[in-house]
Parts: sequence; C-alpha cells; structure tokens
Amino acid sequence: MEDSLQIAIVGGGAAGFFAAIACAEANPHAHITIYEAGPEPLSKVRISGGGRCNVTHHCTEARQLIQAYPRGGRALLGPFSRFQPQDTIAWFEARGVRLKTEADGRMFPVSDRSSSIINCLLGEAERLGIQLRLREPIIGVERHADGFQLQLRAATVAVDRLLLATGSSPSGYRLATALGHDLIPPVPSLFTFTVLDASLRTLAGISRDRVQATLQVGGDRLKETGPLLITHWGLSGPAVLKLSAFGARLLQQHRYRAELRINWLPDRSAEQVRLELQAMRSNESKRQLKNGRLADLPQRLWLYLLEQAGLPSDRRWGEVSNQQLIALWQTLTAGTYAIAGKGVFKEEFVTAGGVPLDSLNSQRMESKRCPGLFVAGELLNVDGITGGFNFQNAWTSGWIAGQALADHRSEAHLR
Repeated sequence: MEDSLQIAIVGGGAAGFFAAIACAEANPHAHITIYEAGPEPLSKVRISGGGRCNVTHHCTEARQLIQAYPRGGRALLGPFSRFQPQDTIAWFEARGVRLKTEADGRMFPVSDRSSSIINCLLGEAERLGIQLRLREPIIGVERHADGFQLQLRAATVAVDRLLLATGSSPSGYRLATALGHDLIPPVPSLFTFTVLDASLRTLAGISRDRVQATLQVGGDRLKETGPLLITHWGLSGPAVLKLSAFGARLLQQHRYRAELRINWLPDRSAEQVRLELQAMRSNESKRQLKNGRLADLPQRLWLYLLEQAGLPSDRRWGEVSNQQLIALWQTLTAGTYAIAGKGVFKEEFVTAGGVPLDSLNSQRMESKRCPGLFVAGELLNVDGITGGFNFQNAWTSGWIAGQALADHRSEAHLR
C-alpha cells in the first residue's frame, strides 16, 4: 500500500536530507529513516564555503548551467528543467532562509553561516517526522521480491524503497555494486596543484584576478581563464580548480604530473606586451628593472618573474638585450610551471566517477537494473566546478528522487 511505504535513505548529507523532506511532503504517510554512518549529519554542508555554505550558483538557464559539470552535465539537462537554482532559492526562502548572490554568482545564506542551512534541513526533517539514526552504517543489503533487507551492525531492517546518497564514501560504492550496478571508478576532482618551486611558494597569498592557465597533460591540453592564488604548496584559485575538475581523469592517469603555462597578462595580446616591454626599454633606460614593473603586477611577483627570466632586478632597462627581453616576454605571457602532484582543497572535496546516469531513469533517479533503488548526489557520476554547482546537483537529484520515492509505482511498473 502507498500509505505504508517503508523508505530507507543511506547518507545524511545534502542529497539525503533533501530527498527525505521531498518524499515526506509528497507522501505524509511514508515512514522515512535516514541512516548516517558518522556522528553528525550534514557535515559537508557545515564546512562548505569556509563555513558559510555555498548553497548554489545564480545561473537560471539550464543549458548554461550544465557547462559547469565536467561529467554528467548533459544528462542533467532534463532534471534541471524540473528543479534548478531558482527552485533552490525559493525552497529555502519559503522556509525562512534568505540567500544572497556574490559578484561571481555564488550564493550563500545572508547569515554567512552554514548553520542556517543545517538548522533548516534538520528542522524540516523533524517537523515531517523523519527519523535520523546516527553512527548507523549499513553493513550489507539484499534485494528481495518486495523490497530490500538492510544489514545493520546489530539488526536487519526490511524496507520497500532504498535511496543511496552516500557521497564519495566507499560504502555507497559497495552497496551500489551489491545491487547490480557497475561503477565508473572514482578519482579526485577539484584540487590544487603542487609546484616544487621554493621561490614561487615564498609568494604565498598573492593572487591575480585574472590569468590564462593552460594545462598540458600528456598529449592533451586544457585552458581556463580566471583568478589564481599562489599558496604555500603551489597554485590554487578558480582557474586551477576548474582545470583540475575538467582534467581529473587525465591527471590521475598521469600521476598528477603535468605542465602548467600561465599568461599573467591575459587582457593584453602577446604583441601588446612585447611592444610595452620595448617601450619600457626605450623610455625608462636608466631605471632599474625592479623599479619599473609592467602593468599592475604586485612587486613581489614582478621580482619573481624577473628571476624566472634570468634578469637581475638591479639591471637597468637600457642594458636588457633583445634575447633577455624575449625571455621576460615569454615568462609574462607563457611562463611554464611543473605540476608535481595534487594538493588539497578542504572546503570542497569532490570525486569524479560513481553510478553512471544512463543506468538510471533520470526522471526519477531510479535504477533501471534494480527497481526500488534510487541514487542521488555525489554517488552519481556527476561533479561540478567550484561555485555551488555540486550542491545544486545534490538538491536537484535529491528532490527528484524524493518525489519518486513517495510514489507507489516503481521503475518496473513504469516500463
């Protein structure tokens, strides 16, 4: 009977809670339990955005939105036509949590506190009678003719419907495989680059609002333009994180060894930079290089770039040879940096890989192979760049799965 559905949601993160709430609202008689292996729910929500929670991105056009997903974007076109960022904004605001948009399109609660999002989700779950069981990992699962049997540490539980929303936890991959799903092997996405250059790392904290970064991985080349941050271990910032996302599999295959080429002055053509350097040599001939930097480059970065080009900072502009000028020009517009590994990006650890979307009915997030099994969130082979896109996948896939969980019909009945 529809009014006696027993529903288990494995994973107490963003997708799991959103699905549970959507299900309870669509079917108030369903008995819904969230099983979370850890000691607290919504832990990733808590740390996202430096504790502010980057809820979503202010992008309302589905075809533009899917461009932010290195994997799974095309398959999300249909789901985003049903639940997209505007719906996320409306959902939270209807429950008393207003969001604000920052200059780069990222959206945060006006409180600038992730606790606003966590308290909203916990409050809605409690209001709707959703049970939450913490420190309760699912050890195993079996598919029966009328549902599923979950093996807990000290008991077994029979349920009619099962949603896996375990993020990048190995337990989710194990359960999906046990229920007949093939997986695309997960690899890290959204990470920083380690650069073994002691001189560069002394510039930690310096950022540029706009560089053009080109990543050469084996025979493949990826290019991004955007902000860049120099860190104690190498390079970070949106331009680097986008390259790491779109190049996640290539980089993993090459053991995170690659070459990064940086144009520090992307708003000028290479020819313009060359002419400006020639003009500096002609017009500032008696001035020392360290006192005559190009454009608005920070002084410490300028000195570093001079060093990279092999030019002493106390040399006068008029003493720079043509060959040295070319070396400086190339350093400014196409400087090369050896990537020696991946760093960490603690705020948004994301994986590429998981359950392929073509193995699900994307109108329901229900398995084609195992009716009654649903998948949402990062366990899917979907990952976005930084900026709220990964949470939007969680809200969208969770909401769609929740609607379908509440429906007494299954994938088998709909065929």
